[in-house]
Amino acid sequence: MTKPNRLVFASLIGLAIVSVSLLVVGNVRAAGADHVRWDIANLAFGIPPALNTVSAGGVAFASADAAHTIRFTGSGTFVAPASGGTSSAATGGGTWETFTIGVSTGKGTYFVTSLASWQFANFQTPGAVTDLIDTGGANGNAILRIQYSDGSEGTLGVGCHGPGAPAGIQEGVIATKGYFTYWTAGVPAPGVNTNRTSFHVEQ
Repeated sequence: MTKPNRLVFASLIGLAIVSVSLLVVGNVRAAGADHVRWDIANLAFGIPPALNTVSAGGVAFASADAAHTIRFTGSGTFVAPASGGTSSAATGGGTWETFTIGVSTGKGTYFVTSLASWQFANFQTPGAVTDLIDTGGANGNAILRIQYSDGSEGTLGVGCHGPGAPAGIQEGVIATKGYFTYWTAGVPAPGVNTNRTSFHVEQ
């Protein structure tokens, strides 16, 4: 191979490496803090499933035992530090209502006071659903500290097992409210628009 040809070949190899690097970087998170939006989401069902539409404004349930349940709506944002620690850069909230054997025992609003934990799993499969909330749909889980309108404090756990998620993520919400531990998430059922969540990570 002549010297000019070797230079052309080396240039093409270099260009290919740069192109592949850019492609890979475009499919992963940037280093540093994650800026995340969370939602208890609506899911409108379509055929095929790629026509399922995700939007804000859903409801989700969790239970403490066979008699005691809690219902949430809500959305918000948080900034999760690269260190994986807690963060006061958290906003949002929604509504809550508690039930004993199906009878309402209290209701009101709540607001987020801080982020206790954020665990990113991966970005969702592009095009698997129609997402009306934002781009950067992600799978993972977050624990938020919250203040209830009746003066009690607690936590709200949000888990999203969306398209392309690895095994081990529970979809839905869990919570504490005072000493009540609503640690059994309502199970999302096919064709039923409850117990679904979403995360969106700024890329």
